[in-house]
Amino acid sequence: MAIIANTFRTTDAVGNREELADVVSMIAPEDTPIYSMIGKVTAKSTHPEWETDEMAAPADNAHEEGDEFVFDAITPPSRMGNYTQIFRKSFIVSETQQAVDNAGQHEKVRRQALKKGVEIRKDVEYSIVANTASAAGATRRSGGLPTWIVTNVNRGTGGANGGYDSATGLTQAATDGTQRDLTQDILDDVLKQAYESGANPRYFVVSPKVKKDFVAFMSNANVASFRYSVDRQGRGQNRIVSNADIYEGPYGTVTVVPNRVMATSAALARNAFLIDPEYLEWAWLRRIQPVGNLAKTGDARKWVIIGEGCLKPLNEKGLGVIADLNGT
Repeated sequence: MAIIANTFRTTDAVGNREELADVVSMIAPEDTPIYSMIGKVTAKSTHPEWETDEMAAPADNAHEEGDEFVFDAITPPSRMGNYTQIFRKSFIVSETQQAVDNAGQHEKVRRQALKKGVEIRKDVEYSIVANTASAAGATRRSGGLPTWIVTNVNRGTGGANGGYDSATGLTQAATDGTQRDLTQDILDDVLKQAYESGANPRYFVVSPKVKKDFVAFMSNANVASFRYSVDRQGRGQNRIVSNADIYEGPYGTVTVVPNRVMATSAALARNAFLIDPEYLEWAWLRRIQPVGNLAKTGDARKWVIIGEGCLKPLNEKGLGVIADLNGT
């Protein structure tokens, strides 16, 4: 059938708006597992310091009746510190763009500020898992987990610990070794070291590829018979289960947590961390917030989102690292 003459159709229009979702979806995941699981405290300076102490090892303890007291020497605690790192994101929006009816409101200041804040939080997670030594001065750096952990470790051939240097007050980056795949023996080895150090790690944070390797060795003939699945909805559907999230080994139980931030580079993915949140904090000197009163120099608005903080490993003996893994 023909249309009536002069019918005005959408194909003739030039002012129709595009059909876009009012809320622009974020593709990049926002999860930051280590930062999310540890405590947040307030820093008072750019160089927060803390003390770590430890008990003497168990020993034979029997004395003669009526013996005169002999007083043991007191070993002072170790003093450690990290440097706050400045995290910053910025954007600039023209006044015209602020004024127009923009589809989805994506370019508006509020949306951009939220997005940049999420990006900084992911950058904080990046700094936690990076093998980056601490640095003082104007461009300060927070030493990442791989630079702190020296007690409960398993490294590839040629790998070496970094660690905190009390003489300089800085951490040193660990030395990479030969990469290898995660195995149950490697995991048990570090869990054993942690147990003997008095630690009780609750989480095993890994790259997505290492999570897959964990699932693979948890499916071998030695442990497969101990695995079971639960239909949480109670509907009785058939399902294929090829996953394992919790490992109950000879030295404790840990939940395996994949970390997408660690998948962003091969350098990050080569480490996996055993975490007890009791021994790890993040100290904020300046929490993530927008900076106001920026000088206006043109027909646009400038915005900066900024935060400053550092990692606080309260006692590295409560943590563990499996290094030099084939993580990507």
